[in-house]
Amino acid sequence: MVRSKSIIDVRYAETDQMGVVHHATYLIWFEVGRTEFIKELGFSYAKLELEGILSPVTDITIKYKRPFRYGEQAEVHTWLATYTGIRAVYGYAIYNEEGSVCIEGTSTHTCVDKDSFRPINMKKRLPEWHRVYSEIVKGT
Repeated sequence: MVRSKSIIDVRYAETDQMGVVHHATYLIWFEVGRTEFIKELGFSYAKLELEGILSPVTDITIKYKRPFRYGEQAEVHTWLATYTGIRAVYGYAIYNEEGSVCIEGTSTHTCVDKDSFRPINMKKRLPEWHRVYSEIVKGT
């Protein structure tokens, strides 16, 4: 399975009054992981947007198993869970320094035309992305 790993140092500003990372912060960490995963595949979100294509989140799931606290280090693992040519689902597992999974989740994305916000067919508009994503899904 093709997987990327991103290291995040927990910052004080990410914690709440209880001293743990605020639950919404993990969604940002998912984005960090997804962006790194795409970069490691040789692609760029920024270039995608310059081409007039956006990739909004259409669904997200998250399971909280153990909180992170200020000063800890998180390792975000990201992979492509499913791909249909229109929709991509990314999987995430966030590990603590002891190697335990603390957070798990998925995010579903559909590429859309920037102006109309209508879904695009990645095979037609992004043939290289489609080729790579299709190969990844076949290999899993």
